[in-house]
Parts: sequence; C-alpha cells; structure tokens
Amino acid sequence: MRISESLNNVIAMKDGKVQEITSGNNWGGCVRVLKNGAWGVSFTTNPGKMEDAGKSALKLANALDNDVKLADIEPTHDNVKSKAKLKLQDVSLDEKKETMSAAEKAANLEAIVSTTVNYVDGEGTTIFANSEGTELQIEESRVALFMNAVAASDGIIQFGHKSTGGAAGFEVIQKEDLEKFGRVTAEKAIRLLKAELPPSGKFPVVMDPELTGVFIHEALGHASEADLILQNDSILKGKMSTQIGSSLVTIVDDATMDAFGYYPYDSEGVKTRKNILVKDGVLRSLLSSRETASQLDITPSGNARSVVGDQPIVRMSNTYLKPGELKFEELIEDMDSGIYLKGSRGGQVDTGKGIFQFNAAESFLIENGEVTNPLRDVSLSGNILEMLLKVDGVGSDFKMGVGFCGKSGQTVPVGDGGPHVRVKEATVGGGS
Repeated sequence: MRISESLNNVIAMKDGKVQEITSGNNWGGCVRVLKNGAWGVSFTTNPGKMEDAGKSALKLANALDNDVKLADIEPTHDNVKSKAKLKLQDVSLDEKKETMSAAEKAANLEAIVSTTVNYVDGEGTTIFANSEGTELQIEESRVALFMNAVAASDGIIQFGHKSTGGAAGFEVIQKEDLEKFGRVTAEKAIRLLKAELPPSGKFPVVMDPELTGVFIHEALGHASEADLILQNDSILKGKMSTQIGSSLVTIVDDATMDAFGYYPYDSEGVKTRKNILVKDGVLRSLLSSRETASQLDITPSGNARSVVGDQPIVRMSNTYLKPGELKFEELIEDMDSGIYLKGSRGGQVDTGKGIFQFNAAESFLIENGEVTNPLRDVSLSGNILEMLLKVDGVGSDFKMGVGFCGKSGQTVPVGDGGPHVRVKEATVGGGS
C-alpha cells in the first residue's frame, strides 16, 4: 500500500508576465496485490475508499494468471524527514514570482526577443506498508527553476537554456545568483547568432558536464535498465563483466546523493544505495525492480519508481560519470583540431541497436589547444559502446543537472552529470 499527500505549485512566466499558476493539494492511495503470480492494482483519490481499492486489487489479481515473482528484501521500519531547510509552503507565491522576475529581467539583453521562466515545486509525505513487514514514512521536498531565452538577428533565431533546483527546500533557489542565471542564459542565445555551422566528419571532441550527463543518462543509463534487458531492447544484454568502455569510464546511479533525483526508498520499499554500473570500463551491475531482479537472479537495486497512481517500473535516479584527474586545459592542450560541445538540445537513442544522436546547445572549435570560434546546430552521433571505448580523457570537475525523465508514459525527477570528457574520435555534423 502506498499513500501520498503533497502540495504542488507550478508557475509559468513569458516575457516577464505570469501566464499561469497551478497550486493544489494532491492525495492518492494505491493498493497492489500479487496473487498466483499476477498483479492487481487499484488507485483512489478518496481516503475513505482505501478498503474498496484493496478489494478491487485482489479481484483483479484473482482474474489473472501469471508467473511474477519478487526478489526478497529485508523488512524495515523507517521515518525519513525532509532535507528542506526552508519549507516551500512557508514561502509565498509572490516571493516565488519575484524570484522568476529577477532572472527574467537579467536576461533582457540586446537581441533577446522572448523569455520563458518556469518554476515547479512540491513537498509532501508518502506512507508505504506491505504484508512482509515494511513500514515507511517519507517526507519529500523538491524545487526547480527553468529558463529559456530567444535571440534573433537578420533572420536567425537561437535559444539559450538553463536550469537549477534540488531535492530540498526554497534555500536551493535563494542560493542561486539569479542575475547571473538570467544573464548567462541570454548570452548563450546571443553567442549562437554569430556562430558558424560546424564541419562534418570525425573529430576528437570534448563534452561539458551537462552533455556528459545527458549522454550517460540516455545512452548508457536506459540501456542498463533491467526491464529493457529482459525485453531484448538493450545493447548491454549478455555483457555483464565485459569491457564496454575505456578504463577511464566509471558510471554510477545513486539515489542517495544530494541531487534532483534523490529518494531514500523506491516505490517498492527497497532502500536505495550507490549502484556502480560500470567500473573502469567493465559492466558491473544493472538497475532493477524486485520483479526484474528475480528474473535476472540479482539483488534489487532500488530503482522501481512511479507516482502513487502508476505501476512502479525501472527508472534511473542520479546518474553520472565519475570524475578523473585532468584540468580542462589539459584535456584540450594536445588537440590540434577538435570540437568542444556544451549542453544539450535533445536527441534520440536506440538502446537495442546501441546508436545515438544528440544536438549540442552550444559548441566551439578547438584549434592548437585553444577554444576558438563558436559553432551552432552541432550534432553528435555514433555507437554507444564505441563512444565509451574512445574516452581518453576525464576531467576533475563535476556538476549535476536537473531534469525529468519520461518512460512508458511516466515522468520522474532525475539528476545527471559528470565532468568534462574527451573522446578521441566522434562523428560530428551540422545543419541550418
């Protein structure tokens, strides 16, 4: 049984004017029954209907016949308090709007024709109990600020994006330099107006922490999800304990760390931990639920996630590439000709075929060991495992990003990141 009660706020601002505010309390209760190897699931938004939900779930399970089994876990009792120092409900909507306005005003530089700022927050309590003896009460708090700036000149339009947030209280936003936040977003868009189209072909590349995180999340993180392995939709199937990347590549998924994807227990009551997916280039573990762990005969990793009304599925939390020892200057000093890729504007991945294509938000030429001319509309594509094997330099810096991940119609908050990373050869292209 899972019960969740939360207070959520969403504020949308366009060109300095608030367009929409959505605020409200949400209550939901869900009962899952596993009987004769079959799931029955029932959800209600009425606290007085939980017994009916239980009966409905049992009826559904009785009507089905399957062979689902769950990996064993130790029953536990826990009461987890929120990490928030300044509770979100103690901050007025006016103060939250003022925060957005401060960032928006700073972004109004010359050539900026439009801005959007989106603020989201939520805090509440989830109760989990099962017939195996686990009883949990978990307080949660999460806040994020997203900004886009549009620059236009001589028929060219470019975009800048920036985000911040955390699994904490409003202190996360208060600590942010909002003037810099808005200005940097705008400057990205303006720089791209004068940027050139990139050369096409194979080049050594350096990815910034944001693009490193997106690549690790999309290309390796999803491929390490046990349900995709079982569906024959992952390039990692059958590759446990084999070398899938260079010895510089160590990849971690850690729901316990202080980042946007934090949670102490997953939606099945499994205590989370630091999962080392790849160590020194060797595939060491997978992300799993209790059901998929049983099928693969592994220990559940604590990665079954969903909102209360949905069936938990295997999801990432905070996924990153572990930093190395090189400074940024050392990564580029021996590069005669290369590309520096910053940020992400989306892309696509085929985890079954093991191929990817990403669009960098911003890029620069690297010439004779120095970052030079800006480039626009740069894409990065190739084979996931080939890319990981060609990593030949890992930076000592580290940064985590803020985002939401969609899978099977469900969305969860996640973090992804890493350091600057050098790849000795990758396929780069561009378009108008």
